[in-house]
Amino acid sequence: MDLQVLLPSLIILLVILLSDLGRHQVTPMRLLRPFLGAAVVIPFFFKGSATSGNGLVIEATATAAGLALGALAGALLRVSADQAGAGPISDGGLRYALVWIAVSAGRIFFAYGASHIFTRQLGEWLMTNQVSVAALTDSLILFSVAMLLGRTGVVAAKAWRVAVRPVLGPLYEAKADLCTRSRTRQPFRDRDRG
Repeated sequence: MDLQVLLPSLIILLVILLSDLGRHQVTPMRLLRPFLGAAVVIPFFFKGSATSGNGLVIEATATAAGLALGALAGALLRVSADQAGAGPISDGGLRYALVWIAVSAGRIFFAYGASHIFTRQLGEWLMTNQVSVAALTDSLILFSVAMLLGRTGVVAAKAWRVAVRPVLGPLYEAKADLCTRSRTRQPFRDRDRG
């Protein structure tokens, strides 16, 4: 299980850090680049998803956790308008890098620990809960891909908001002004009352 988790984790970490650290223009290719790196490596290690039982629960939980951590990482990536008008620019800093490094280190430590530190305990847990080693390995891979998806979704949403704001900004301001005016008007009163 070591290489099956180590290699995808390191490749995804490397591609993410190269793609996101510092100031970079947000383009569709930049958003897809980590998926392309993962797509090259993952087919060699992914055994196929569990279809029932606790293996499926582990894989679904890992996917949900990956989405959440990816969204957290994406929230730490600043996206702003480029002063030259070239489109949205992202700026990945130390906190963003630390989230990815910590998560990758955690996956790598778990893979190492599963083979060298807590092998017996993990084996007993897998047997007791009827989870295959393949389902556990696949859940770590799904976690990685889901983290990419969560990060990409947040960054894409931020970039869209930055790109659309200059175009739709006047519409939002007009709507806000209209809402403010409607709240300050007097309610309709019955003119027949005396």
